[in-house]
Amino acid sequence: MRGSVRKILLVFSFVLILLGFWFSTTNAYTFIKGYMLFQTDQTHIVNSAEEPSKQHKDNLKQKKLYTIRPNKGENIGNLLIPKLNATLPIFHGTDEEELENGVGHFDKSVLPGEKDNSVLSGHRDTVFRKLGEVGKGDTLIVETSAGSFTYKIRHVRIVDKDDRTVIVPKPRATLTLSTCYPFDFIGASPERYILVADLISQKLT
Repeated sequence: MRGSVRKILLVFSFVLILLGFWFSTTNAYTFIKGYMLFQTDQTHIVNSAEEPSKQHKDNLKQKKLYTIRPNKGENIGNLLIPKLNATLPIFHGTDEEELENGVGHFDKSVLPGEKDNSVLSGHRDTVFRKLGEVGKGDTLIVETSAGSFTYKIRHVRIVDKDDRTVIVPKPRATLTLSTCYPFDFIGASPERYILVADLISQKLT
């Protein structure tokens, strides 16, 4: 009796071992295959999720407005002052030669439309003789080869002629206009009349 039970248990154990071996090998293959497919799918999902993010970042990059930088003395566009119904030519540079012909663009500052501080200067007795009539809330428009850029004046300052804060960098596209002050002063003016404007719209060419 005991011998028969022992044989049955041995056969049963052998069958269980065979089943276990078959089950483990076949499932191991399935598991490995499924894991590899899962990893491939996950990589695809991750890459798909990253693609819009990269594209979004690329879209946020500012379009390069000017492929060629102007030479000194070159006409780079016009300054329109709607309040005065005036259209004034802008020349690259602020030496007397440029200021005699129109508005001068400080060549160490960015070009109009670009992020940072674009600085324009003019004589109070020529192009900017009526600039004192322009103030906070008024608009300024600059037209260049890159397009049309509209700025809104947010601040009017009167500073010492040696005040260098007029040309400091700005975190956003800013237009700064500068001229001698007081407007009716005879001789070398001791101060400067400053208009600081923020870019509010643009039409690129």
